[in-house]
Amino acid sequence: MNLPEMHYVSSSNVESVGYDEETSTLYVSFLTGFLYTYLNVPIVVFNQLLHAPSVGGYLNANIKGVYLDNRIK
Repeated sequence: MNLPEMHYVSSSNVESVGYDEETSTLYVSFLTGFLYTYLNVPIVVFNQLLHAPSVGGYLNANIKGVYLDNRIK
């Protein structure tokens, strides 16, 4: 599996995030080692996540439970 470019973030829970523009798929790598995808995520949501003061807080409030997710690792 080829991952998009992953951007390291400052978070107590999230290690890095990436985005595939062709498929509108958000990739989130957690410090636990788990890797999740979130489907049909608009690029604006990815950009807001990437620049959020609290990446974990933004993820919990605006992505988890809103977009279909899949644990891939």
